[in-house]
Amino acid sequence: MQSVSVTHSDAAVQTEIYAKFFHGLSNPTRLRIVEMLLDREMNVSQLVEAIGASQSLISNQLACLKWCGYVTSRQEGKYVLYRISDERVRTVLQLAKAIVADNAEHIRCCTRM
Repeated sequence: MQSVSVTHSDAAVQTEIYAKFFHGLSNPTRLRIVEMLLDREMNVSQLVEAIGASQSLISNQLACLKWCGYVTSRQEGKYVLYRISDERVRTVLQLAKAIVADNAEHIRCCTRM
């Protein structure tokens, strides 16, 4: 069996991509959008009302989430409906919630981030 060698540069690029993946969920508005879309498809107006943010902010965050593959959209009449693009996102969030539940106080008090 042939081994595949990963150069330092390849590993650094891979690490950067992983960091960007998690950064996509680090924005509170983006995280709220993702959590809401786990339950059902929603359009921008519904997200604006539910989150209480401006239409431009929600649209901008959706564009980021869509570009990075967290959400997808489809046209239905005059509305664009957004939904989670991959059910594994649900699993990632469930795992994160379990870890946070065990470490909430330390995370809340962290001054190094």
